Amino acid sequence: MAEHLPVLVAAVLDAFACLRAGAIVVDGTVGMGGHAGAILEQHSGARLLGLDRDEAAVSRAAQHLRRFGDRAAVRHDRFSNWLAACRAMGHERVDGLLLDLGVSSLQLDTSERGFSFRADAPLDMRMDRQGGLTAREFLEGLTPPEVARVLRDYGEERLAWPIAKAICRERDAGRLSTTGDLAAICRRVYPRGPQRIDPATRTFQALRIAVNDELGELSRALDDVPQGLNVGGVVCVISFHSLEDRVVKQRFSAWQQAGQASLLKRKPVMADEAEVAANPRASSAKLRALLWGVRRQRSTERRSRHHRNEP
Repeated sequence: MAEHLPVLVAAVLDAFACLRAGAIVVDGTVGMGGHAGAILEQHSGARLLGLDRDEAAVSRAAQHLRRFGDRAAVRHDRFSNWLAACRAMGHERVDGLLLDLGVSSLQLDTSERGFSFRADAPLDMRMDRQGGLTAREFLEGLTPPEVARVLRDYGEERLAWPIAKAICRERDAGRLSTTGDLAAICRRVYPRGPQRIDPATRTFQALRIAVNDELGELSRALDDVPQGLNVGGVVCVISFHSLEDRVVKQRFSAWQQAGQASLLKRKPVMADEAEVAANPRASSAKLRALLWGVRRQRSTERRSRHHRNEP
């Protein structure tokens, strides 16, 4: 398994540089604890609650953050429940919220989780294996038009209809139970010849998003920002595809236009060439950060030498 490298760490720390002394921070997607550990190291008086819906990540993050003692707590929970989790610990409001969206390297590299088309495994894709439908079970209940809608809306798949028909045909024939089965279906539908990305890429993305209700989770998490962030608090979201980024961009823009918050950066921050070379997963990452309840002048924007802004 490849080493897990958190993306855009320098940009995250730059966004959270203005945290008050003794800040309370939530890492709603704590993963392996990389971002959380960096924040706690930068802010020696801060306390952090890390959440993750993946029980394997919770265990690893708790071990990684053990050196911070009672300044770090890790819980198994969805990031959409971040405010309820904080209040259960006695924190009515917090000073920072970090969301690193999408599938993790740990999940992709653990073949039996069913997230990757690079190995044959049960068609699962659940981020929380303690409940919910697997991807195979999810597909069992859908008609071809419904499958096509999922592939189009969540994967932006241009061949959504022929792939959906092929998926339902193979499913009804009892030939759809593994990631290899699904990937083979996608590859047969696509025209022969070289493709820019694997023909299964968008279908796997779409099913993962649908199975885990990822866009719904994001929307519900952002819903709680107005009642959960202290004035001067920071919201920082890292997205990896246009669907997530659109949700974040539109919500941040609406808050800024309503005078409720200000963007810390006018454009999303992306990894520079050096980070992408060291961590290819960072190539599609976009970070947007917001300062809650404070108006800022654009001229006061900070710029780190470790990252670049999208043109």
